[in-house]
Amino acid sequence: MPFTILVTAPRLAPAGRDLLAAAGARVLYLPEGGDAAAVADLLATEPVDAVISRTVDLTAPAIARCPTLKVISKHGVGVSNIDVDAATARGIPVYVTPGANAQSVAEMTLGLMFAAARRIGWMDRELHDGRWSRAQDGVELHGRTLGLLGFGQVGRRVAVAAQAIGMQVAAFDPALAGGAPPVAGVRLVESAEALLPLADVLSLHVPLNRHTRGLLGAAQLAQLPRGAILVNTARGEVVDEPALVAALQSGHLHAAGLDTMAVEPLPAGHPFTTLPNVVLTPHVGGSTPAALAAMAAGAARNVLGWLQGTPADAQSCVNPQVLGAHAATAATA
Repeated sequence: MPFTILVTAPRLAPAGRDLLAAAGARVLYLPEGGDAAAVADLLATEPVDAVISRTVDLTAPAIARCPTLKVISKHGVGVSNIDVDAATARGIPVYVTPGANAQSVAEMTLGLMFAAARRIGWMDRELHDGRWSRAQDGVELHGRTLGLLGFGQVGRRVAVAAQAIGMQVAAFDPALAGGAPPVAGVRLVESAEALLPLADVLSLHVPLNRHTRGLLGAAQLAQLPRGAILVNTARGEVVDEPALVAALQSGHLHAAGLDTMAVEPLPAGHPFTTLPNVVLTPHVGGSTPAALAAMAAGAARNVLGWLQGTPADAQSCVNPQVLGAHAATAATA
């Protein structure tokens, strides 16, 4: 019997589709507009062996309704839409595709930083509307300090580019406590609290979890230097959005560049849409064709590797305790 793979999106890049086809897999896709309930219905009615998860929620009830489910892979790295605890309780490994979209997200981070610093979005709209509005209050980034909250593969790429235009770079990542900086010239600090006062530009590169949800509130934003810029290509829920709006309205922050918001799609009339010092993109930092191909291929390899008995590197698994339990069971079988 061929493996049945559910992709929780209407499509998958050819790089992933081709790998699944070569393995003889039967691939199901979530119809356009499908939601978490539709995912649950498919899992309840089809003998799904593996899920490649995109952005739609994969809930505990949905996982419970599929007795054949053996492995899950995120198409990307953020697993906040997957009930990892429910998967773990079932002994189901949850894999991610680290680094697959890192270059694209890093480039989006830089684009938002430049656009926010120089009010590029506002001037573009003004000219399209027939007004020759010349903003001359932009921030020159040379000599300023970029603070990176999270210093994984995306942050490291951003650091190299920022240094190339003459920025100083400081970073905090608890995984690097006490170690040497992975990028020469970057100053590692001991805490988020130590980073904030240094950051003329603060760029967020952290996963969403119980430690990072609401990480930046009014008190933390107040610690940034006056006129600072916030860039968020991580997750919207990391930031207290009403506090961010207040900091932008008061002038404490010069601007923000946001690829992620707490509620997506962004609701009509949201304050972010009315502020001239906010640059918005619709959570597409990792959605270039190159990144989508790499994530699709990585996710396909993850699920096929597990199903075919050649699991991916344990470092790509967010619940590695499942791997140990599986190995112990296999050894005694």
